[in-house]
Amino acid sequence: MWLTGRLAPDFKTIADFRKDNGSAICATCREFIILCRRLNLFEKSTVAIDGRKFKAVNSRDKNFTKAKIKHRIEEIEKNISRYLLQMDTADREPNLKLGLLQKTRLHGKIEALKDAARKIRSVALHLQNSDEKQVSLTDPDARSMETRGAGIVGYNVQAAVDSKHHLATLHSLLF
Repeated sequence: MWLTGRLAPDFKTIADFRKDNGSAICATCREFIILCRRLNLFEKSTVAIDGRKFKAVNSRDKNFTKAKIKHRIEEIEKNISRYLLQMDTADREPNLKLGLLQKTRLHGKIEALKDAARKIRSVALHLQNSDEKQVSLTDPDARSMETRGAGIVGYNVQAAVDSKHHLATLHSLLF
């Protein structure tokens, strides 16, 4: 922090760094474990294993499953139908200026919904063409998981820790 003048990278910078340097990060962790073994910092008799779910930057709204996609498209189509019905009502309004303003506003909402439907359909196509059961747009490695009755989009990290020096001897990311 001192060297960078307290510059704090945003989530995208960190995510890109991790994505672009994943193998180097793993190699660094591996070298750290080898160094700890050479220095006899690992107690051979007791190792504790624990897991923790970490929330990703990816929001739940940008995580999709087939069921979520189907539900969102149905919701969009229902809203478009409702707006079209409101436009029909505005056509029958005696005050032409008020009806025109309402129709213009509704037309904009319909176009925004159609654009959202196109984006969701492209995600559906991506999901269909992959072996994955879900896709996260902001952070592709993140997955939707249950945590104490609530769901988060994140990571399930498992770590084995030496009981004497509390150093991680092994870690893995589970989906």
